[in-house]
Amino acid sequence: MDTHIPTHTEADGPDLRHHGDAEVRDSGSALVDLAVNVRADTPPAWLREHVAASLGSLAAYPDGRAARAAVAARHGLPVERVLLTAGAAEAFVLLARALKVRRPVVVHPQFTEPEAALRDAGHTVGRVLLRAADGFRLDAGAVPEDADLVVVGNPTNPTSVLHPAGVLAALARPGRTLVVDEAFMDAVPGEREALAGRTDVPGLVVLRSLTKTWGLAGLRIGYVLADPETITELERAQPLWPVSTPALAAAEVCVAPRALAEAAHAAHRVAADRDRLVTGLTAFADAGVRVVGPAEGPFVLAAVPDASAVRHRLRDLGYAVRRGDTFPGLGEGWLRLAVRDRTTTDAFLHALQRALPPPKPT
Repeated sequence: MDTHIPTHTEADGPDLRHHGDAEVRDSGSALVDLAVNVRADTPPAWLREHVAASLGSLAAYPDGRAARAAVAARHGLPVERVLLTAGAAEAFVLLARALKVRRPVVVHPQFTEPEAALRDAGHTVGRVLLRAADGFRLDAGAVPEDADLVVVGNPTNPTSVLHPAGVLAALARPGRTLVVDEAFMDAVPGEREALAGRTDVPGLVVLRSLTKTWGLAGLRIGYVLADPETITELERAQPLWPVSTPALAAAEVCVAPRALAEAAHAAHRVAADRDRLVTGLTAFADAGVRVVGPAEGPFVLAAVPDASAVRHRLRDLGYAVRRGDTFPGLGEGWLRLAVRDRTTTDAFLHALQRALPPPKPT
């Protein structure tokens, strides 16, 4: 990999506030959803019932102590290293507002809210753009040495690349905050390459979300794992009672042994379903479709000829997919596809065959 990947600070460019849910709003609500990375058929009945049972205590102010202790126990950490948040997105806002940094850098392509939050807080944000030619793999030497805040996703949305834990840990420096977004790590079998729970990496901040695997995007629940001093700074930037009682109830039960076992089983099922999707997409190689691999998340990134037109044809055929041009480092030639069950995948691949431009005569 070229270790001299340029950084960028321009505010113009992709719409950082465009997300997959835009594809399935309004007229898109009837489409088969491959645009949003929330696991299908969630939340499960036992989780819905548990959240519903918490509604009887809504008259009291939220008390996050039990949920915080449960998250800490799940990762083998003291509670002082845990902060509960209204989804991982709130954590990005807290980091941008609370931490005193001079040169923040975001590694792209990745989830765009970290950069958007930093810009909203008045920061000039550097970009490290990973290249398709390198499989969107990260070289720690590509990050500027003077960056005092580095944000990277693992596995990365939208590329589905899982960076080795050692490569990410090598980004740590004295005086640098290293933020690793592990929102999709529980969809990786065995959570290999996870840094959550590590206390030996200086400046490490790990973000986790419970909305993706458990279908709680409408409830908003996530958490931050970091050293106690950083947790205290972030907590000071939060409003009072930032996480609702139903969200706290969900957090507590979603990190319990039963839920962890169910999530582990789901991760293996997602991996098998993803293999089927990747195999099907690879069959369109002669039509110019190219899959970023090996994919490790619950979604797949593919280069598709005339992707914008294909995306619109897919909508006409009943399918919503995520456009890639709103991610820095990508362009109009990319689509992100959420992993779904085999029946849905097979039907989608049939629709994609119809949506792709006809092969050029040889």
